[in-house]
Amino acid sequence: MRLSVEMNIESLPTDRLDDAIELWRQVGLTRPWNDPRDDLQRALASPSSVVLAGLDGETLISTAMVGYDGHRGWVYYLAVRPGFRGYGHGRAIMNASQAWLAERQVPKLNIMVRGANAAAIGFYEALGYTRDDVMILSRRLHRS
Repeated sequence: MRLSVEMNIESLPTDRLDDAIELWRQVGLTRPWNDPRDDLQRALASPSSVVLAGLDGETLISTAMVGYDGHRGWVYYLAVRPGFRGYGHGRAIMNASQAWLAERQVPKLNIMVRGANAAAIGFYEALGYTRDDVMILSRRLHRS
Protein backbone atom coordinates (compact mmCIF):
# COMPACT_ATOMS: atom_id res chain seq x y z
CA MET A 1 0.00 0.00 0.00
CA ARG A 2 1.37 3.42 -0.99
CA LEU A 3 1.04 6.31 1.37
CA SER A 4 0.45 9.90 0.35
CA VAL A 5 3.26 12.28 1.26
CA GLU A 6 3.52 16.00 1.77
CA MET A 7 5.41 17.74 -1.00
CA ASN A 8 7.02 21.15 -0.67
CA ILE A 9 7.71 22.95 -3.94
CA GLU A 10 10.75 25.20 -4.26
CA SER A 11 13.49 26.05 -6.73
CA LEU A 12 15.66 23.01 -7.37
CA PRO A 13 18.61 23.17 -4.98
CA THR A 14 21.91 23.23 -6.89
CA ASP A 15 23.10 20.15 -5.01
CA ARG A 16 20.14 18.16 -6.41
CA LEU A 17 20.93 18.46 -10.15
CA ASP A 18 22.07 14.85 -10.43
CA ASP A 19 18.89 13.70 -8.67
CA ALA A 20 16.74 15.62 -11.17
CA ILE A 21 18.62 14.16 -14.14
CA GLU A 22 18.29 10.66 -12.70
CA LEU A 23 14.53 11.19 -12.23
CA TRP A 24 14.21 12.37 -15.84
CA ARG A 25 16.09 9.31 -17.06
CA GLN A 26 13.97 7.03 -14.87
CA VAL A 27 10.70 8.33 -16.34
CA GLY A 28 11.95 8.44 -19.94
CA LEU A 29 12.24 12.19 -20.52
CA THR A 30 15.85 12.30 -21.70
CA ARG A 31 17.03 11.76 -25.25
CA PRO A 32 20.56 10.96 -26.45
CA TRP A 33 20.78 14.15 -28.52
CA ASN A 34 19.79 16.41 -25.59
CA ASP A 35 22.14 16.81 -22.65
CA PRO A 36 19.87 17.29 -19.62
CA ARG A 37 22.71 18.86 -17.58
CA ASP A 38 23.12 21.55 -20.26
CA ASP A 39 19.36 22.14 -20.21
CA LEU A 40 19.44 22.48 -16.42
CA GLN A 41 22.39 24.86 -16.41
CA ARG A 42 20.83 27.11 -19.08
CA ALA A 43 17.52 27.21 -17.19
CA LEU A 44 19.17 27.94 -13.85
CA ALA A 45 21.32 30.71 -15.37
CA SER A 46 18.38 32.56 -16.92
CA PRO A 47 16.20 35.07 -15.06
CA SER A 48 13.29 34.01 -17.30
CA SER A 49 13.21 30.40 -16.11
CA VAL A 50 13.19 28.25 -13.00
CA VAL A 51 13.43 24.56 -12.25
CA LEU A 52 10.90 23.66 -9.60
CA ALA A 53 11.37 20.69 -7.31
CA GLY A 54 8.74 18.87 -5.30
CA LEU A 55 10.45 17.56 -2.19
CA ASP A 56 9.44 15.45 0.77
CA GLY A 57 12.40 15.95 3.07
CA GLU A 58 15.35 14.62 1.10
CA THR A 59 13.22 12.77 -1.48
CA LEU A 60 12.88 14.46 -4.86
CA ILE A 61 9.33 13.60 -5.89
CA SER A 62 8.77 15.85 -8.90
CA THR A 63 10.28 18.48 -11.16
CA ALA A 64 9.19 21.04 -13.73
CA MET A 65 11.38 23.34 -15.82
CA VAL A 66 9.40 26.54 -16.35
CA GLY A 67 10.33 29.35 -18.69
CA TYR A 68 9.08 32.44 -20.43
CA ASP A 69 10.31 33.28 -23.92
CA GLY A 70 8.89 36.82 -24.01
CA HIS A 71 5.72 35.65 -25.75
CA ARG A 72 4.56 32.45 -24.05
CA GLY A 73 5.33 30.31 -21.04
CA TRP A 74 6.61 26.77 -21.37
CA VAL A 75 6.96 23.76 -19.09
CA TYR A 76 9.51 21.04 -19.76
CA TYR A 77 10.81 18.06 -17.79
CA LEU A 78 7.64 17.64 -15.79
CA ALA A 79 8.27 14.42 -13.90
CA VAL A 80 6.78 12.60 -10.93
CA ARG A 81 8.73 9.74 -9.40
CA PRO A 82 7.06 6.36 -9.93
CA GLY A 83 5.50 5.22 -6.69
CA PHE A 84 4.42 8.80 -5.93
CA ARG A 85 2.00 9.11 -8.84
CA GLY A 86 -1.74 9.30 -8.36
CA TYR A 87 -1.67 11.59 -5.31
CA GLY A 88 -1.86 14.98 -7.02
CA HIS A 89 1.88 15.71 -7.10
CA GLY A 90 1.83 16.30 -10.87
CA ARG A 91 -1.12 18.63 -10.53
CA ALA A 92 0.59 20.45 -7.64
CA ILE A 93 3.81 21.10 -9.55
CA MET A 94 1.82 22.22 -12.62
CA ASN A 95 -0.12 24.63 -10.37
CA ALA A 96 3.20 25.97 -9.05
CA SER A 97 4.46 26.33 -12.63
CA GLN A 98 1.34 28.24 -13.62
CA ALA A 99 1.66 30.46 -10.55
CA TRP A 100 5.32 31.25 -11.39
CA LEU A 101 4.26 32.31 -14.88
CA ALA A 102 1.19 34.23 -13.66
CA GLU A 103 3.40 36.26 -11.28
CA ARG A 104 5.25 37.40 -14.42
CA GLN A 105 1.98 38.18 -16.22
CA VAL A 106 2.61 35.56 -18.90
CA PRO A 107 -0.61 35.31 -20.94
CA LYS A 108 -0.45 31.67 -22.07
CA LEU A 109 1.29 28.42 -21.17
CA ASN A 110 2.29 25.98 -23.91
CA ILE A 111 3.39 22.41 -23.40
CA MET A 112 4.97 20.13 -25.98
CA VAL A 113 4.21 16.43 -25.52
CA ARG A 114 5.52 13.64 -27.69
CA GLY A 115 2.63 12.35 -29.80
CA ALA A 116 3.01 8.76 -28.58
CA ASN A 117 2.86 9.74 -24.89
CA ALA A 118 -0.85 9.08 -24.33
CA ALA A 119 -0.51 9.12 -20.52
CA ALA A 120 0.98 12.64 -20.52
CA ILE A 121 -1.58 13.90 -23.02
CA GLY A 122 -4.38 12.52 -20.82
CA PHE A 123 -2.82 14.12 -17.73
CA TYR A 124 -2.69 17.58 -19.33
CA GLU A 125 -6.17 17.25 -20.80
CA ALA A 126 -7.49 16.35 -17.33
CA LEU A 127 -5.94 19.62 -16.11
CA GLY A 128 -7.89 21.57 -18.74
CA TYR A 129 -5.24 21.88 -21.46
CA THR A 130 -6.46 21.62 -25.03
CA ARG A 131 -4.75 20.82 -28.30
CA ASP A 132 -3.80 23.75 -30.50
CA ASP A 133 -3.82 23.43 -34.27
CA VAL A 134 -0.10 24.00 -34.70
CA MET A 135 2.83 22.00 -35.97
CA ILE A 136 6.24 22.23 -34.32
CA LEU A 137 9.13 22.52 -36.75
CA SER A 138 12.68 22.39 -35.48
CA ARG A 139 16.29 22.54 -36.54
CA ARG A 140 19.28 21.65 -34.38
CA LEU A 141 21.72 24.56 -34.10
CA HIS A 142 24.19 22.78 -31.82
CA ARG A 143 24.90 19.15 -31.10
CA SER A 144 25.41 18.35 -27.42
